[in-house]
Amino acid sequence: MTGILSVGLTGGIASGKSAVSARMAEHGALIIDADLLARQVLEPGTEGLDEVVAAFGEQVLTTEGGLDRAALGRVVFADDDARARLNAIVHPRVRAAAAALRESAPAGSIVVEDIPLLVETGQQDRFDVVVVVQAPHPERVRRMVHNRGMSQDDAEARIRAQATDAERAAAADVVLINDGRLSHLQQKVDELMVNLSERVRATQ
Repeated sequence: MTGILSVGLTGGIASGKSAVSARMAEHGALIIDADLLARQVLEPGTEGLDEVVAAFGEQVLTTEGGLDRAALGRVVFADDDARARLNAIVHPRVRAAAAALRESAPAGSIVVEDIPLLVETGQQDRFDVVVVVQAPHPERVRRMVHNRGMSQDDAEARIRAQATDAERAAAADVVLINDGRLSHLQQKVDELMVNLSERVRATQ
């Protein structure tokens, strides 16, 4: 899209990607959050939720009829085939919603699509810049156990279900290492946004 810099942002679970996304938003980037869109396309009354229930049964619903994400997670993170079925339901709907948001961006925008499974779904080639956030494996596990209440086994399973650091790095134009304080990570994002802003100005 003319005058738009399209950025794909990804990183493994508990890598600090959300902190990077928030900092990019402070610099004026338009953030398209795939996780948020994924929740929206599976809200009660949507075709997406109906398809999920048809695929996995009513065990993935809460008593109120909404999606029980924890129950669904227990099913798909232990089963590659189940995860593929879920992705086939969710990802096309998320991409359509993201495309609509992207089309609404004014010229001169830096549009950042925050996509946890960007590499796993082979989307890296559609971005001008791919930014990957990485953190040491033990630190990621610690964050999931202490901040999200997961067991160590669940945390390890979530990591194994995603691309490896090496696979993400191979797809990256920029790798942000999050192994220190939040302020250090934010400084790295500040420097990146200066470079991205210069790039988008050059397209106008």
